[in-house]
Amino acid sequence: MLRRGGVVLFFLFILSLMTGCNGEEAAVDGELNQEQQEAKESIPASSPRTLTDSELRGYFEPLGPVPVPKDNPMTEEKVELGKTLFVDHRLSGDQTLSCLSCHAPGAGYADNKAKSKGFEGVLLDRHTPSVINTAYYDELFWDGRANSLEEQALGPIQNPMEMNQTLDGLVETVEGIEGYQPMFDEVFDGKINAENIAKAIAAFERTIILDDTKHDRFIAGDNDALTEQEKFGMEIFVTKGNCLTCHSGPNFTDNNYHHVGIDSDDPGRYDVTQEEEDMGKFRTMGLRGIAATAPYMHDGRFDTIEEVVDYYDRGGDGHVNQSEFIQPLGLTEEEKEALVAYLHAISGDVPEIDIPELPE
Repeated sequence: MLRRGGVVLFFLFILSLMTGCNGEEAAVDGELNQEQQEAKESIPASSPRTLTDSELRGYFEPLGPVPVPKDNPMTEEKVELGKTLFVDHRLSGDQTLSCLSCHAPGAGYADNKAKSKGFEGVLLDRHTPSVINTAYYDELFWDGRANSLEEQALGPIQNPMEMNQTLDGLVETVEGIEGYQPMFDEVFDGKINAENIAKAIAAFERTIILDDTKHDRFIAGDNDALTEQEKFGMEIFVTKGNCLTCHSGPNFTDNNYHHVGIDSDDPGRYDVTQEEEDMGKFRTMGLRGIAATAPYMHDGRFDTIEEVVDYYDRGGDGHVNQSEFIQPLGLTEEEKEALVAYLHAISGDVPEIDIPELPE
């Protein structure tokens, strides 16, 4: 049997173990509470937002590597050839227009006009879409009539209202420029044809990538990449603004077609599918580079991002074919300003290129 002092010591020993265990559990609980507290502290007391930085990140993912088709691998020589063809005005029917004419780097690889001018100054039907990040699109043009950049590259060249050149005339023109032959020798074993011209231009277009915006740095873990206003705008984007419904995914597009309520005679996607339900629908454009590509919409009717936000805030123009996704939002002026700030954070800096000298 234990003496009385031994009993006391034994009791104190057991009590110390229990206290130590409870103390350790309390420390663990304290760490968890601290983590939760740090998450909450990512929202300053003065901020109107309710989602933490980590919660905002959960809605997004990085853009990822550029998809490259197996039958058109990328090489530096092919990209340089494609860039040269892209800027060469001699490829058009009257040798005055190039791809660059409507897709200029200084205009976000568009042209900052509501509707571009094509062959002999004819006014085109639609606003020029940007080349930025088109490498990630499943379908091209406002109506999705091209299924690849290779197919898209030859579209404007052949269009009578744009570059007005036949494919035979295109090949004949390129063959007639001696300086192109060594480039095609190196890239395509000397074969100058429409398919290889399209492959080269498409390869160059796959280098026009915007993937290092303030938004990208934020979702990668840099809490300071966005201001509080931009983070609030990000929250509006994914919640009250309902933007994520169509501008989803890492390239901010669902790669789908919607009628956003604009009253227009343009049949849009219907031209491709001949399905009545597609009348007036247009492809959801990605938002990267958006600050540089004004004006906006398929007909360039809005001059500023603010006008676009106001349009969606009022719920569109109420066209009979308007998508059910387009509803009045009831945004406050503070929310609108924050949303516009976030859209600028998505936009980033437009990629620059060196314009090559044309071969003779």
